[in-house]
Amino acid sequence: MEVPLVEQALARYKCDSNRAVHFKLVKSEKDVFDKDKGFYPAFSHQFFGDNETIFGYHNLEVQLYYHSGTLLTYMGLKHDGEVNSKIVEGVEPDPVLSTIAERYPAGCLTNLDEFIARLPDEGKFRPMGDLLHSYKKNDVEYEIYKADVTTPRLKDYHDRLQPFVLWFIDGSSYIDSDDERWRYFLLFEKRKEAGETYYSVAGYVTVYQYYAYPDKIRPRISQMLILPPFQRQGHGVEMLQTVDRFYIKDPQVLDITVEEPSYDFIRLRDYVDALDCSKLSAFAPDNLCNGFSDKMVQQAREELKINKIQCRRVYEILRLRVTDLSNPEEYKSYRLEVKKRLNIPFQKEKADLEKLKLILKPEEMSATVNLQTPHERMQHLEQVYQELETHYKKTIERIAAT
Repeated sequence: MEVPLVEQALARYKCDSNRAVHFKLVKSEKDVFDKDKGFYPAFSHQFFGDNETIFGYHNLEVQLYYHSGTLLTYMGLKHDGEVNSKIVEGVEPDPVLSTIAERYPAGCLTNLDEFIARLPDEGKFRPMGDLLHSYKKNDVEYEIYKADVTTPRLKDYHDRLQPFVLWFIDGSSYIDSDDERWRYFLLFEKRKEAGETYYSVAGYVTVYQYYAYPDKIRPRISQMLILPPFQRQGHGVEMLQTVDRFYIKDPQVLDITVEEPSYDFIRLRDYVDALDCSKLSAFAPDNLCNGFSDKMVQQAREELKINKIQCRRVYEILRLRVTDLSNPEEYKSYRLEVKKRLNIPFQKEKADLEKLKLILKPEEMSATVNLQTPHERMQHLEQVYQELETHYKKTIERIAAT
């Protein structure tokens, strides 16, 4: 079927918002025009809808430039033409900048010359909060600071920082930064150039300190973001270990939890926790071969603030690490133990179904419950296990390379 001429005319004014939006972290005018400084969002649906599409511009470039330290922000547009009434009557381009500005704090600049003129003074920026840890990667120094709502300059800075989560963490939302239970862990790159010291934000973690009966707190990691120019350099490990160490030394902390972790964070957490637990006596090879124990739970919680559910995952990772996969009986014993845990939700579901059978007619059961056959359940269990084992093996490989 031939595409109508109107649709053909409008097609050139549609673009993928994940490719149209360009970010830059800059220190100088030179950086502003350096094409190698740019990076793209991972997600844009919170700004431009589920289709992640912007309409109304040809060859659109949405410019979101930040001073790498202060996060002074410039918003701008470049394009090779926009739709107008001469093309299709009554059609208007999407209000891109105003749509973005609704989710950003006040004070964003829309004049590029003004933004560039202000960059030299922005270079005087210094991090806020308490320095917890410093380290080097590729001869570059990095520092991690801890802050809370009482820290001077923190609130305004966090207001500039948190829009990044909408672009890079799927399903994320803003937090109430006035709540005194939030803790912020900020990662900065520290460089010296021509005798001057410059700081650039590289990432951050937010943690909410929940109350745990009767007199403890249970910190929950809410958001963790390493900005794209700093990803895959080991900063996530440094950040998570710093957060862990901060809370491990606090006797008021019961254990550390995580809120709806992404797959990338699960991988990171499994690696850090398994590496740390491998040094504990309860996780010695002989103990691992004897099965999961209360001693493991107790030692992981007391020394590393790891909760029971995560402790079980760590046990399975380290147990697989010492399992002889060439020994059929040894490998089978491991698989059965993991599958037994994975099957617990199925067993609970089965018990719930038996209860429903007592109060529902057969036709009501079939209309309200999606029943799996035993064979289908076994197939699903095997698939879940294989995916988990693959993940565990990658974690073990990463530990071996440490």
